[in-house]
Amino acid sequence: MHAIGIIPARYASSRFPGKPLVKISGRSMIQRVYEQALKCPDLNEVVVATDDQRIFDHVTTFGKAIMTSTNHKSGTDRCEEAVKLLNTCNKYTESDIVVNIQGDEPLIDPGQIRQVISGFSDPGRQIISLKKEIYSQTDLQNPNVVKVVCDRSGNALYFSRSPIPFVRGESPAGMPPKASFKHLGMYGYRIRTLKEIVALPAGKLEQLESLEQLRWLEFGYNIFLETTELENVSIDTPEDLKKIPANPDKPG
Repeated sequence: MHAIGIIPARYASSRFPGKPLVKISGRSMIQRVYEQALKCPDLNEVVVATDDQRIFDHVTTFGKAIMTSTNHKSGTDRCEEAVKLLNTCNKYTESDIVVNIQGDEPLIDPGQIRQVISGFSDPGRQIISLKKEIYSQTDLQNPNVVKVVCDRSGNALYFSRSPIPFVRGESPAGMPPKASFKHLGMYGYRIRTLKEIVALPAGKLEQLESLEQLRWLEFGYNIFLETTELENVSIDTPEDLKKIPANPDKPG
């Protein structure tokens, strides 16, 4: 089984334009993500998939980049095109793995990438992602924190921006987390599955919650959630840069 790490990166972020190129202690954010991904020994290849010439030119000074269409609506779509462009010599098979790595997590833990890949030792798994237990009421009530509930085997039953599961008989303000998990946005897909899900029409649940993973569930795909205790710093706005340690290269 081979695995490709693909880092989708675009310049036109509404809240932080150009953020892949912002410098963090001397190196760009996208370079830091790329270097962290390279530390995962289970990845056979790491590539940045972008539609922006500035990002492409920058990445090629330290690693591998590929230009994709400007028409993609999601990182999933960009990953699928990148796989096509990378696999012209058919070195990857339909059962090989693509890991969609978030380009705005400069301190991403390589162990989490490995955790996603190792989950595919089960041949029945189509899509794998990560979840982390919620301990904060702020996170539980925040619609920007996506929640997930799973079955006994760890497969997703539903994702929502609302607090789930609902705890009957307790006020929302005092509701303890109890089996509440947040979804972390790293995905692994078998190449076969990736090709199929990008061809699906938009689902009703996806449109209601604005969550593309609900389309996959609605059409019958399984999404297995590995559990992690780590949560990487995500840079969505310039203010989020303050969350990065003063010396991000210092071990520990």
